[in-house]
Amino acid sequence: MKKNVGSVDKIARIILGLVILIIGVLAQSWWGLIGLIPLVTGLVGNCPLYPILGISTCKTDDKK
Repeated sequence: MKKNVGSVDKIARIILGLVILIIGVLAQSWWGLIGLIPLVTGLVGNCPLYPILGISTCKTDDKK
């Protein structure tokens, strides 16, 4: 699995995912589970939507 999520993007996704989960728990709503999506993509470092949109926030090393 190729990494396509950069470090700033990872941090933002993890924080956003945790905030959504906490709000869902406090509101006693199942909608908080949506927070798992940015949380998991941030922890794994891969967003399945990025290749479709042609986006990558991960810096690559072009030296070979």
